[in-house]
Amino acid sequence: MSVQKNLSLGDKIPLFKATADDGSTWDISKYIGKDYIIVYFFPAAMTSGCTKQACSYRDHQGDLTSADAIVVGISGDKPENLKLFKRAESLNFPLLSDAKGNIANSFGVPAGEGASIKRTVGAVEHELVRDLTIKRWTFIAGKDGKIIYKNEAVDAEKDTEEVLHFLSIQK
Repeated sequence: MSVQKNLSLGDKIPLFKATADDGSTWDISKYIGKDYIIVYFFPAAMTSGCTKQACSYRDHQGDLTSADAIVVGISGDKPENLKLFKRAESLNFPLLSDAKGNIANSFGVPAGEGASIKRTVGAVEHELVRDLTIKRWTFIAGKDGKIIYKNEAVDAEKDTEEVLHFLSIQK
């Protein structure tokens, strides 16, 4: 998949709608002007690094709320995979499906071939198939909808900490 756009600091965040883990349509335009918007792309639901990253965002939800920030995770997983991931890890923020890579492409995030993994949740084995794997990148849009933070070399375990530190110096 070719990358068409490379977002830079100061660029407007791309407007998009996507299917969330609960089957609803999540529309970024509803959040611009209200909060900082953390958009993090992750390779695959229910894999080691992605689980650590998602659980850190879950565990720091209060800190994010205090910083006037919302978080949304995006991967190439299908909505049903994301629903399972959210349930298995008690995640408290939306996970969005970008199965065709259109959102990643609009942000300039590289994507590669898909894959499948098997995971057991509640004594039931599930095969999670994704059509593409998106690189792990994180963006923050300011309340004006412009990109104020971009990390192309995200450390899954430190992402939330780095984001919170960045937000703390914005006030």
